[in-house]
Amino acid sequence: QVRLVESGGDSLQAGGSLRLSCSASGFTFSTSCMGWFRHIPGKPREGIARVWATSGNTFYDDSVKGRFTISRDDAKAELYLQMNNLKPEDTAKYYCARAPSGSCANGWRSFAFWGPGTQVTVSP
Repeated sequence: QVRLVESGGDSLQAGGSLRLSCSASGFTFSTSCMGWFRHIPGKPREGIARVWATSGNTFYDDSVKGRFTISRDDAKAELYLQMNNLKPEDTAKYYCARAPSGSCANGWRSFAFWGPGTQVTVSP
């Protein structure tokens, strides 16, 4: 059974940093493209970062490029999102997600499973 559990969400002030973690089980993590999404109430859920299996190549949405870093530890089956210089507009529920293949080349539509999410709230 595929299981993704996010942790690390918090409330903090703008300019701060936070690291989200995602613990994965029930599938072969090391051969899966993994990603982070976020949902702001009233808006569609959006993909913000993804990391290829094996190569470790990454892709970021423009809204987080240069501030957020996605990484993975295949030995631990964990996914991370380091978030720096947080802004109030980053306030959202953040979700870890899995794509069925190792390549992330098909974009955000390739993701098929999400965790329950963790809340990040950034105040001015």
